[in-house]
Amino acid sequence: MQNDQIVLEVKDLKKHYPVHGGIFAPSAYVKALDGVSFNVKKGETVGLVGESGCGKSTLGRTIIRLEEPSAGSFRINGVEMSSLRGEELRKMRRAFQMIFQDPYGSLNPRMTIRNTLDEVLRLHTKLDKAGRSARMDSLMSMVGLNPAQLDRYPHQFSGGQRQRIGIARALSVGPDLIIADEPVSALDVSVQAQIINLMQDIQKESGISYLFIAHDLAVVEHISHRIMVMYLGRIVESGRSREICSNPAHPYTRALLSAVPSINPEAKKKRIILPGDVPSPLNPPLGCPFHPRCPLATEKCRRERPELSPLNTDAEHLTACFYHEGVKNMTEISEKTA
Repeated sequence: MQNDQIVLEVKDLKKHYPVHGGIFAPSAYVKALDGVSFNVKKGETVGLVGESGCGKSTLGRTIIRLEEPSAGSFRINGVEMSSLRGEELRKMRRAFQMIFQDPYGSLNPRMTIRNTLDEVLRLHTKLDKAGRSARMDSLMSMVGLNPAQLDRYPHQFSGGQRQRIGIARALSVGPDLIIADEPVSALDVSVQAQIINLMQDIQKESGISYLFIAHDLAVVEHISHRIMVMYLGRIVESGRSREICSNPAHPYTRALLSAVPSINPEAKKKRIILPGDVPSPLNPPLGCPFHPRCPLATEKCRRERPELSPLNTDAEHLTACFYHEGVKNMTEISEKTA
């Protein structure tokens, strides 16, 4: 159900957290997001991957206005979100919702599921009591749960069932966009597959769009139409899911893919071990932020910061790497990073 309608448009989004020093020490900033731009179309799933601390969750929380942006803009259905306040922001929340990572902590343990869903419906819809009750029954059935369980408390459900309830709550107001912040990372593998399949089925029926945040490339590859790879607060590669996973252009993406386990015993994949740790976002390196750990880094990488640019072979495949400019055969990158 994809089309060219843009549901989410993000331009040069930044989120910097101030770190105050002593009396004589100047203030510094943790650059959690340092100029992120992308869009999500109607009916599309865009996956966002990267190591812990790279800024993935901060991006999601900023888009839904749990965090205030430091600079840049982002539009949902053409409405500029960064400047909305009060009642205007509350009305717009019907268009976007979030599924949180922790199914244990995202539900109020003192409220039944009926009260949890009813609270959202009373706030964001004009349904009467009978209409809200019918909507709750429909939501429970939609996520594979029995409506008879509405009067139970969160502790009476398993982790996978709680995440289904979180999905039902996000869907309750009929949003156009859902930010899913690592929605399956706390679940068993078998339950992960059920939740992923559920989200895909809902998307086919409703045409909803997802920004799917995760650190597991295998999961993201399965659910996403496009993938973005984030490193130190910036997007370093983006493109169609199949292209990113079969022909990665950035050395960091290659390292992430090398860590994905394979069930094919004949697949010979050498693990790429990156030296050192992720640099501090409080004091990021000059030039390319990945150059201290990159096996392909040159003097140019240490001096200049590459911007996202399309590969010659695919205009939709973007990468922030100088190295690809002089490489026509991508197997050369494989050999040098293996």
